[in-house]
Amino acid sequence: MRHLPLADPGVPNHRSPARYLWWVARGQSRTLAGGMAFGILWMGAQAFIPAILGRAIDEGVAAGDGKRLLQWTALLFAVGVVQAVAGIMRHRFAVTNWLTAAYRTVQVVTRKSADLGATLPKHLATGEVVSVGAGDLSYIGNLMEISARFAGSIVAFFVVAVILLSSSTTLGLVVLIGVPVMLFCLGPMLRPLHRRQSAQREAVGELNSLGSDIVAGLRVLRGIGGEESFSRRYRTESQQVRKAGVRVAGIQSVLDAAQVLLPGIFVVLVVGLGAHFALRGQLSPGSLVAFYGYATFLVLPLRTATEFANQLMRGLVAAGRVNRVLKLRPDITDPEQPVRLPEAGDLVDPVSGVRARDGLLTAIVSAEPDTYAVLADQLGRYDDTSEVRYGGVTLASATRADVRERILVSDTSSQLFTGLLRTELDPDGRRTDEELMTAMRTASAEDVLVALPDGLDSEVEEKGRSFSGGQRQRLVLVRALLADPSVLVLVEPTSAVDAHTEARIADRLRDHRAGRSTVVLTASPLLLDRVDEVIFVAAGRVAAVGRHRELLDSNPRYRRTVTRQTDDETEPETEEEEALR
Repeated sequence: MRHLPLADPGVPNHRSPARYLWWVARGQSRTLAGGMAFGILWMGAQAFIPAILGRAIDEGVAAGDGKRLLQWTALLFAVGVVQAVAGIMRHRFAVTNWLTAAYRTVQVVTRKSADLGATLPKHLATGEVVSVGAGDLSYIGNLMEISARFAGSIVAFFVVAVILLSSSTTLGLVVLIGVPVMLFCLGPMLRPLHRRQSAQREAVGELNSLGSDIVAGLRVLRGIGGEESFSRRYRTESQQVRKAGVRVAGIQSVLDAAQVLLPGIFVVLVVGLGAHFALRGQLSPGSLVAFYGYATFLVLPLRTATEFANQLMRGLVAAGRVNRVLKLRPDITDPEQPVRLPEAGDLVDPVSGVRARDGLLTAIVSAEPDTYAVLADQLGRYDDTSEVRYGGVTLASATRADVRERILVSDTSSQLFTGLLRTELDPDGRRTDEELMTAMRTASAEDVLVALPDGLDSEVEEKGRSFSGGQRQRLVLVRALLADPSVLVLVEPTSAVDAHTEARIADRLRDHRAGRSTVVLTASPLLLDRVDEVIFVAAGRVAAVGRHRELLDSNPRYRRTVTRQTDDETEPETEEEEALR
């Protein structure tokens, strides 16, 4: 049996849904073959039971031969044991196949999502990705799971057909022709079922996206009184999902009913013909019982075959949705011949003129606060047009992994995840408790830890919703400090904390990051007063460089930016400032 998750899920074939499913199947071919082998043995054993019963009746009961009856009974017991053991093993392989397919899909989608990074939300809504993880992987797993039973059904069908042909050519032909005809009758229902399932999955994805948006913006909605508006919209969308589900259920119910009705008609036909032949003396009582047993037994292979077709349709829909994620390409790609970044150096953006000198605590203040995220993306190479250099080497000439190892960007959108706080802050488990506590002190987060019942071993709820905005922001800062990159870029790291806490963080940050480069994008005077150098950016270009107090005295526009003066409180702009505008 496999150990999950897989060490290497492999490179998926996402050229089409069928190719993806075939790739999944090839990746677990051994367990699929094992499941099919035991599925064939399990269902094949069942196929021989009616024949054994018929021989026991004819040679034992009807002939009054107790010895032959005992022999056939012993054989029936042995076949039953084989069937039981094969059934257990088939089920074990079925579970393994389901889990392996599901895990492989989760792993390739997660790996692709991590590779896409900020590209993913630009092309796919959150609900799309949630639907893949919540539903589509189970459909792919179901398809792999039923493959063992389907293989057994095919073999059992031919075994029964051969036995019936050897006993009665007419009844054998009825089975050989009748079962495919019934499957053909069920086939036309599968295509509309496929279309309706696709529509339902799309509706579910849209509803998941809407639900995620509502949950994420619930506080804002309450603040502006928009809860009722979004509630009506959610109810409307959920009704669309319900209608799509009803349409799927409508044709699914017809298919399920047909799976009972058609085999029932088939059983009546076979038993009627068998009784007719028995009355004419062409069949013995035991053979009639055997034929009845075969007719009822064939219901199972028939239902398994239609279930396989149904799961195949669902699997193709699910694989198509998985491929939508896998086919996306990141906005930023690695160069064909990457260059290794140096261990240290200045971080320079030749376009804007920003230069964060090696080993210093540098602040960047922008006259347009909306550009902080843009500047951070350029400095961390999240923008493929960036020409930023580190230690004289262009970031675009290095691999993304190399850039991420050297430069860490922690912005206001950073999230906390579910799990132990210790693991959340130090995912690799490389830091000691002393290092964790040092980072907590730098971020002034000791009070957060004191309030938790189990300290660092406390559980973090989804997105850290049990913490306040300021607490989440400080814990995100702790995580960034523990990563200890060569260059740490912080976007407004204290925007959600009070002035006293901000002052403590500002006092401690320089000492904690001594000897390594730290860039803080902020207009907070408390932070600016404690950095080594301030870079003032206006209209996308560096307008001034110096210490905070020097710039306050020499640059009126900088003073207005950091003190947030109103137009009435400001003096007229100089010609240089007008030119910058």
